[in-house]
Amino acid sequence: METVIKSVIKLLLISFFTLSISAQEIYFPPGGAWQEKDTAAYNLDFTDAVEFAEANEYSESKDLRQAILKGFQHEPYHEILGPTKRRGGPAGIILKNGYLVAKWGDTKRVDMTFSVTKSFLSTTALLALDENLIADVEDPVINYVWDDTFEGEHNSKITWKNLLQQNSDWSGELWGSYDWADRPPKEGGIDDWRNRELNEPGTHFKYNDVRVNVLAYSLLNVFRKPLPSVLKQKIMDPINASSTWRWFGYENSWTTIDGFKMQSVSGGGHSGGGMFINTEDMARFGLLFMNNGNWDGKQLISEKLIEEAVQPSIPNKNYGYMWWLNVDGPRHWKNIDKDIFYAAGFGGNFIIVDRKEKLVIVTRWLEPSKIEEFVQKIYN
Repeated sequence: METVIKSVIKLLLISFFTLSISAQEIYFPPGGAWQEKDTAAYNLDFTDAVEFAEANEYSESKDLRQAILKGFQHEPYHEILGPTKRRGGPAGIILKNGYLVAKWGDTKRVDMTFSVTKSFLSTTALLALDENLIADVEDPVINYVWDDTFEGEHNSKITWKNLLQQNSDWSGELWGSYDWADRPPKEGGIDDWRNRELNEPGTHFKYNDVRVNVLAYSLLNVFRKPLPSVLKQKIMDPINASSTWRWFGYENSWTTIDGFKMQSVSGGGHSGGGMFINTEDMARFGLLFMNNGNWDGKQLISEKLIEEAVQPSIPNKNYGYMWWLNVDGPRHWKNIDKDIFYAAGFGGNFIIVDRKEKLVIVTRWLEPSKIEEFVQKIYN
């Protein structure tokens, strides 16, 4: 009997230590610090990838106001409505199991991050779902936002899921910008774009910042508080992010809720604004998603919702809830695991999440056409 008891105790101790090791497998950096490890500890070498990132800087002007105006000059009525900032040089971080194993450039410099902002925006939608402020992603948004934003036969059909997957084909004007004037087709002219045929919500993908800003405005109405405050309280403070990040809207994107003037933020820097953030805070955000919404034992976002967010949408298999997916399709990176997902922004800003290998890769101001080659150097 004594032998049996000893064996049971031994098994329990082994299980306890195994669970302890498992729980400690991912490192979560405290505020203002980050433990580094040599890549040799994991039999990895990222030297070629880092040198490649440093040698292939985004080729357009460091004056991002100029770069934005040039990049979107095809759009009628396009103008800068929010703040911009002169950018720094190439920078990046690679994490393995949460440990910092490679970095380059000034990782503490705050820069614009353009459409990487969209993944922060979709995260606030996940929080609204977690808190049951939105009961179901398939609910029509008009059930929550009852002003004229979603009025009409077409817009009234649009669901939260349609907005998150950028397949709503919402039609209208917000903050002085028209949906049809955002990234119009190369063919045709202004009259063709104005009078286009509407697509049934959920059937047609279109990358469109006006509609992304409609999502931000709708979430502001649901939370009844500014989205940067929601993100700070629920995500950025718990992951020990710095105090330097800022999330801007436009000079005219103000509304009144409960008697208070609030700014509706933008989902990118297409017209200025969006998320201004340093590389290290981007890596922390990526680490949260790499660990399925859990930060050091605390579930900040439900794992179920994160899994939902990285499922392919019907009209675009490479797009989930404002995360790009590396599945088969036009955006697939060859010979790279199909479960990888990433946030991407103008000028070569990326947060790449690999849950299988427990890697987070952040690169900034990399020539966008070079991203696949850069990723290949990390994995090959």
